[in-house]
Amino acid sequence: MASQKGKEKTNVMRILEQNGIAYTAHEYPHGKEAVDGVTVANLLGEDVERVFKTLVTRGSKGYYVFVLPVAAELDLKKAARAVGEKAVEMIHVKELLPLTGYVRGGCSPVGMKKAFPTVFHQSVLDIPTVMVSAGKIGWQIEVAPADLLGLVGAHSADIIH
Repeated sequence: MASQKGKEKTNVMRILEQNGIAYTAHEYPHGKEAVDGVTVANLLGEDVERVFKTLVTRGSKGYYVFVLPVAAELDLKKAARAVGEKAVEMIHVKELLPLTGYVRGGCSPVGMKKAFPTVFHQSVLDIPTVMVSAGKIGWQIEVAPADLLGLVGAHSADIIH
């Protein structure tokens, strides 16, 4: 199921295993600070269309999670429409850890402190596997999109520029 071979496991990996979801863990070299997603894709030798970043926003009705290719930019108007809001805005980075349990660069759509409505960019449906953060800087998990969307109760929409 998982290719961890005795290495440390993140909470995301444990959640996937508890739900019987096959995944592959990938480690990349890193310092103490997060690097951007395009750099992560390059460090892993992966196509930027298969490596997704997780962004957290706030609207008038609550918080929302958007997951999109690392080289893409979230379109806030499209994102708001996808969740039935008039507008959404990015949360401040200092709010990320208390809200989700994750730090910038290690935010995963899996295993947040609370389940928020989640939307993946529709391109996720066109690829056999998607890579997202494993919940810790330096780690990514690769998983089948349908398994990931099902686990977090997500849907897909056009949410990028």
